[in-house]
Amino acid sequence: MQILELLGICFGAFLALLLAIFLRRRLLMAGGGTIRVQVRVSTMVPGRGWSSGIGQFVGDELRFHRMFSFAVRPKRVLDRRGLTVDDRRLPEGPERLAMPGDWVILTCTTDGCRVEIAMAESTVTGFLSWLEAGPPGRRLHPHRSAGGSETSSTS
Repeated sequence: MQILELLGICFGAFLALLLAIFLRRRLLMAGGGTIRVQVRVSTMVPGRGWSSGIGQFVGDELRFHRMFSFAVRPKRVLDRRGLTVDDRRLPEGPERLAMPGDWVILTCTTDGCRVEIAMAESTVTGFLSWLEAGPPGRRLHPHRSAGGSETSSTS
């Protein structure tokens, strides 16, 4: 009988942990201004090291919260004033298995550090709009040459 009680307690604790994770996710997404995003947290193995999560836009910051975590604070904070997008590419090799097929990987630089962010193609447009809507007088893409691959549309 003690074994069944112990298994019941373990199962109840496991369910409580799952409920806490999903409740945290729901609270993060309730405020609006959130996107599904993956951030590469480790580059030791090529194509690996991606962490799924929620990106939350708060003022001039994109706050990355891991999907399956109990942490209240974000894992990473990207400030739009120091963030530039250097490259855009499709997932390659093992990355294709780690993320949906319509996702794009952005290689960014923030305060001298390189960071890779993956998000849906439709989300990239909103992300770039948020990035370009920053305060006036700052350079958006200091690492790009005049003949860069970025296209602009005219109305």
